[in-house]
Amino acid sequence: MSEQKKNTTEKKVWFITGAARGMGTDIAKAALAAGHAVVATGRNPEKVIQAVGENQDLLAVKLDVTDPAAAEAAVQAAVDRFGRIDVLVNNAGNFYAGFFEEITPEDFRAQIETTMFGPMNVTRAALPVMRAQRSGLVVTISSTAGIAGGEFLTAYAASKFGVEGWAESLAPEVAPFGIRTMLVEPGFFRTELLSPASTRYAASTIEDYAERTKQTVSAWRSMDGQQGGDPTKLADALIRLAALDEPPLRFAAGADAVGVFETRARDLQDQADAHRQLSGNLAHNGT
Repeated sequence: MSEQKKNTTEKKVWFITGAARGMGTDIAKAALAAGHAVVATGRNPEKVIQAVGENQDLLAVKLDVTDPAAAEAAVQAAVDRFGRIDVLVNNAGNFYAGFFEEITPEDFRAQIETTMFGPMNVTRAALPVMRAQRSGLVVTISSTAGIAGGEFLTAYAASKFGVEGWAESLAPEVAPFGIRTMLVEPGFFRTELLSPASTRYAASTIEDYAERTKQTVSAWRSMDGQQGGDPTKLADALIRLAALDEPPLRFAAGADAVGVFETRARDLQDQADAHRQLSGNLAHNGT
């Protein structure tokens, strides 16, 4: 067996947020199928059980990731039941879409609260458990919008860029305790992210944006349920990656995500080269 791999049959305790639907449900099912114990969280534990299915190795726990006290209580419930947390999957999320001028400040903050501070709240609650174990893996479902921004994505990309910087910076802080972090950047997967239950479009209030808003919303709604990525395959991939002794800091999920990574790398190199001489002449003269 490769030194990079652990015994994939070794039973771990997975703690998964946003498990009542979408990708969170698929990850929970895949972890259970692989023989692991799962703490599956959501705002409604009954819906979690309905989505994932009854299993003796499943604990469904109520959790609103924007509530730090709820995160601490959910982590404590996991430890009370299973004694440890080996893999934390920060998956819970939603999507506030629209042009920056039309997204209300309240909605912009709500996006940040869920998809940036949410993972931070849950991770902050789980890290003491992992430090005591001297082991653990913190997986955060980011997005290609955390690698490259785009129009209509200002709130969502801001939250995902924040998550990227946070998780990358957290990695060396916790590595001495045997804890690793892994960012997952999915492209377009056939989840419920673009469904009315998860996506909120800003009201069209500025005439200058009206036609582009109409076209963008129509295009995205037409993609709902037609995305090319298979979330069950991604869930299986995460089980495999979590079993590695050295999981990657980032995992480009999907061929489209690989393309975003490659384009971003080229763009950064081009931007570094564009004004290299000017950039290199900004030092103090003399001592």
